[in-house]
Amino acid sequence: MVTREEIEGFLDKLAAEGTSYSEIQPGLWIVKPTGSFSFDVVVNYSPPVVVLRVKVMALPTDPKALATLSHRLLELNATELVHGSYGIERDSIVLTEALELAHLDYDEFLASYEGMTLALASHLRELGAFQEAR
Repeated sequence: MVTREEIEGFLDKLAAEGTSYSEIQPGLWIVKPTGSFSFDVVVNYSPPVVVLRVKVMALPTDPKALATLSHRLLELNATELVHGSYGIERDSIVLTEALELAHLDYDEFLASYEGMTLALASHLRELGAFQEAR
């Protein structure tokens, strides 16, 4: 099983490519992607999994906009996300992915991380239109 120290090693490899991160408590890191992204990826070492999570945006308060957004997120889950999924946590939309630690390697971790950041980069403009419906 991959240890907390090995996850930190994965994050060190990401940092070598320009990404920054900080550990806010043991086993919980905030990762700041490179580029013009305005979101952080939270990495939580929680055996038997490591969870990657991004707060995408606040939920719209307009019921019609919320229904339309929820429908669209389900479509994106079914057609464009391989391992992760959009969901609702309290009053926010989040993108979450959990990886089993039993056989995790850096390439799988990197693929998940890049998959999340790529999904957000391609979906954020469309989803951002729903923020105006608050």
